[in-house]
Order: sequence, then structure tokens, then C-alpha cells
Amino acid sequence: MNARRLGLARLGQYAIVLVVAVSLNFALPRLMPGSPLALIAGVEVGEMTPEERAAVTADAGLDEPLVVQYLTYWKSILTLDFGYSFRQGTPIEELVLDRLPWTLLLTLTALVVAGAIGIALGAFAAWRRGSRWDVGSLSFMIALESTPQFWLGMLFIALFSVSLGWLPSFGATTPGVELSGLAWAADVAEHAVLPVLTLSILSIPAVYLSMRYSTLSVLGEDYIRTAQAKGLRPRAVMLHHVVRTALLPVTTVLALRLGWAFGGTVVIETVFSYPGLGRLMYDAVSARDYPVMQGTFLVFTIAVLLANLLADSLYPRLDPRTRV
Repeated sequence: MNARRLGLARLGQYAIVLVVAVSLNFALPRLMPGSPLALIAGVEVGEMTPEERAAVTADAGLDEPLVVQYLTYWKSILTLDFGYSFRQGTPIEELVLDRLPWTLLLTLTALVVAGAIGIALGAFAAWRRGSRWDVGSLSFMIALESTPQFWLGMLFIALFSVSLGWLPSFGATTPGVELSGLAWAADVAEHAVLPVLTLSILSIPAVYLSMRYSTLSVLGEDYIRTAQAKGLRPRAVMLHHVVRTALLPVTTVLALRLGWAFGGTVVIETVFSYPGLGRLMYDAVSARDYPVMQGTFLVFTIAVLLANLLADSLYPRLDPRTRV
């Protein structure tokens, strides 16, 4: 009964967060400087007559009171009708579904790479606590965590694309070339290397730090000392007792990093001109394309909330001690 009440309370909290996020999503584009009228009409606002401005505003639904616009926006969300892009005239859901697979490719691949490397390095650093490796890797990870995304991405472009010419610097596929099958997959993989590498490297510190501290905590448990006293090999103790238990809180971090990675793609995809949701949001902000801005921001918001919900629901299942 207590667990059910706690679950309902958490769902209520997420519902409140969603309402606040949607409200901000509605308000922020309208608080930005500039007007979308020129984009909709295709001419400068100063060149339009008052009648033309009124007609364009009414056609876009911007002549209604803000309360009416807000309720209309909620209705569009509940009916999955997000309208059309001011710039392209394309349905928002079509734009989002077209760009979403590219963002998922970056985020999921980066999460797997960062998780594997961060867990391995964090566990090894904790096992060798106090050593030069532990101190050096900890200092490096703390410095890496503060590295700007755009700076690292531009550094990789300058090194691997411009100087060495090993990898493409922009896009998801080679423009003007028709490929299929394995050739297309290889081309996609080649274009994804630098964005995934950048996103992975910046995601490793959080996983590393969580795994290191979790492993240090487990190493102090009585059952670990008992296993060592029984004469078990250090490798067996580490793999079968320490790491397995230390992974429990790391799963929560990985779930949360999924939401972070979604948000991080805005910068990464802009730097590498990658055709995902992040680049779509950037283009929409630059063009004052309200419907696209709201649609992409809503997808990012839902992704973060689902990642947090996954983390909340996954940990009690993995560790029965945390169940109410």
C-alpha cells in the first residue's frame, strides 16, 4: 500500500513538472525578441500593410488572447496535432519523426560507449584507490566534465577532418551520393564517429565518478572482507562481488544521462551540422519558428522525464533493499 502511494506521488510530481515545462514551452518563444511574421509572409514586416499583417497574424493564430492560445496549445498536445512549420509548411510531427532516429543513433550509441568505459575505469580506479592511476584519472575526469561541448567538437573537426582528413566533419550521410545496404550503413557510421565520440567523452566522467564512489562504498562492506579472508582471488572478488553490487546506483546515472544526452545533442548536432532534433531546434530558434520550437522542446522534455521515471522505477527492482 505504501509502495502504491509512493508511486502515485511520484507520478503526480512528474505530472506537475510536465505542466510547468509545457507552460514554459508555450511562453518562452513568445518572450523572445523578433517576430515570425516576416518568415510566414516571406517579406519584411515593414513592407506589409496593416491589413496584410492582420491577415498573417490571424492565419497563424497569433491574434488570439494568450489564454486562448495556451488552451489551444494544450489541445494540440492532447490530440497530437502540433500544427505546421512557419518556415517549411511541413507538419511538426513529420519533421520530428524524420529527425528523431538520427538523435537516437547519437544518444544511444554514446550512452553505451560512455557506460562501458566509465564503468571499467571507475571500478579500476576504486580498486587501486590512492594510487597514481586513481588520483590522475580522478583529476582528469573532473577537468573533462567541465569541458565545453562546442570546444571539444570543433577541436575534433580541426584534428580529424581538416588536418588528418580521416573523417567527415558534417552531416549524417555524404551529400549527392546515392548509397544503399552496407555501403549506406558504413557511410552513416563514418559520419557519426565524431559526434558520438564527442558526446561519449563528455558523458564518461559522470559514469566514472558514480562507479568509483559506488565501488569504494562496496569495498568497505563486511561481506567483501569475508570473501577476501576466504582466500578468493582479487579478480574474482572484484568481478563477482564488488562490481555486481556497485553497478546498482550506476544504472540510475545511466538512465539520467540518457536525458542529458538528448539535451546535449543541440550543441553537438549544431557543431557537426547533424540532421537530428537538436539541429532542428537550433534552426527553429534562429528562424522564430514557434511551432517547431515548441514541438522539439516538448520531445526533449518528455525524454528527460521518461529517463528520470526509468531511473526511479529501475533502482528498486535492481536493489530490493530500497523498496518501501
